[in-house]
Amino acid sequence: MPPELTMASLSLDDAAGADLLLELRYNTPLQVVKRFRRSALVDLDPGLLQTWMSKGQVCVAPHDVYFTIGETVGQPGAQVPDIGLRWNYTPPCVALDWWPPCKIRGKAPFTTVVHWYAGGWIIDDPRPDNKQTAFLPFLDMPLVTGHEMELALDLKPADDQRFTLEGHGWRLVDAHAVASTPRDYQRYIQESFGEFSCAKPSYVRLETAWVSDRTLCYLASGKPAVVQHTGRSRFLPDAAGLFRFRDVESAACAIKRVVIDYDRQCKLARALAEEYFDASKVVATVLERALS
Repeated sequence: MPPELTMASLSLDDAAGADLLLELRYNTPLQVVKRFRRSALVDLDPGLLQTWMSKGQVCVAPHDVYFTIGETVGQPGAQVPDIGLRWNYTPPCVALDWWPPCKIRGKAPFTTVVHWYAGGWIIDDPRPDNKQTAFLPFLDMPLVTGHEMELALDLKPADDQRFTLEGHGWRLVDAHAVASTPRDYQRYIQESFGEFSCAKPSYVRLETAWVSDRTLCYLASGKPAVVQHTGRSRFLPDAAGLFRFRDVESAACAIKRVVIDYDRQCKLARALAEEYFDASKVVATVLERALS
């Protein structure tokens, strides 16, 4: 790790005096975890983490409390492996004061930011699991909807996928350019009409109602999000600020509804972020549960 990122950090001896170790990583050694009075793990890869653990691909040290951003993890009838742990659901969160609503200026496309080929994280599963596979059934969306749609992705200039996507009407930009700094990333999202994105096939199969933290940034910015359905939810809407589609037809209908009712959908998107994904509320609840 670069020295400039650690120079202001506490030593382990000093940090171990804290009331709680709140972890977002899965491979902290047991001897480190045991130095803290209480410890809590936050699962940011719902369904995948439990699969990795069940197959011995990841060994997580015991913690006092386990959180997950997957609504169905640990619930009866879930598609996620039961590994004998009690998982507490917590929604992912976004800092609302850092992501204020932002109106578009002029004509703007639906956008998203993706790693096109990254995936295949379940080692012994031969099924492809990346954004390329996810978007394949939806290649014609720009042609079907007639609305400008743009992908910020990490393809090399000579990659054949560029020609395939452009041939189906997609606008392409370099993900490294639009997200070279946090401010650039924020500007790209806030200058978008909204988000259109597909989920990796594993998230669709596992049905954890997973929501991307990127999507939360769109919602907080007052940008409607049209994203792929990843499982039944107790609170996520399918057609109010956030639209969750299952096929090309429902995706196209969602795009049409956003365009026709844009101002209202922008307000609903922000309201959804405020009600369920406000970082100040989510973190307070996590800390309360972890320390009780």
